[in-house]
Amino acid sequence: MDLKTPDYVNDNPEQNDLWDKKYLLFLSGITAVFDGFKALDLENLGILHNELRVVIGPNGAGKSTMCDVITGKTRPTTGTVWFDGTEITKKKEDEIVRMGIGRKFQTPTVYDSLSVYENMELSLPGSKSVFKTLIAQNTKVERDRIMHLLERVRLADDADTEARYLSHGQRQWLAISSLILSQPRLLLVDEPAAGLTDAETELTGELLLELKKEHTLIVIEHDMDFVRQLDSRVTVLCEGRSMAEGPLEQVKNNPEVIEAYLGR
Repeated sequence: MDLKTPDYVNDNPEQNDLWDKKYLLFLSGITAVFDGFKALDLENLGILHNELRVVIGPNGAGKSTMCDVITGKTRPTTGTVWFDGTEITKKKEDEIVRMGIGRKFQTPTVYDSLSVYENMELSLPGSKSVFKTLIAQNTKVERDRIMHLLERVRLADDADTEARYLSHGQRQWLAISSLILSQPRLLLVDEPAAGLTDAETELTGELLLELKKEHTLIVIEHDMDFVRQLDSRVTVLCEGRSMAEGPLEQVKNNPEVIEAYLGR
């Protein structure tokens, strides 16, 4: 396969009966226009089942807008979004979450006044509110799953610690673990290495690579050392378009990418 030409450029979900066996997510002809400004302009973008795709690009490249479109926060001006064989372009955010798409923003979303364990409880499938969740009795399977996830990110010993006392890296791991607990098929993870120590960054990379065995991931990132650790296919966005795609070593030597992003 020619890595300079993604194999999905000629794919079309409406014309290829086998596309959903190959791609968990497929964006076709997507544009997002705000007050005459085209923030996103993607002809085709396909994410394979159990793929970890890294998306890089300068500020304003359209990375967040792309995630907003995928999760239903922003309705595209044109085009279609397909997930697991179903078009989700016009579905609401909560419907998309229930279908299996989860998102972790750059700033970890945790409840500071609750313990690490209680934060995890809120992400259990079927949880409705903080009050109902905290008075509910978890099953042994649920408790074991929570503790297993906390052990993976070295937070088991802090299960009873209020989240306010966690380091930035620990808060990132808690947010990611909470997202995993909700059992999404696709995880959108925004700048997981931002503000982490070297040791925390390495552990975060190991966690994301391990998650690829059970999930599909799209990771938005700026830290090139971290991107190199993930050793995955990279898509470069610039001015809303996909400028280049392939292994990091290939795209970072692309003259257009150097001029628009890496060379700055």
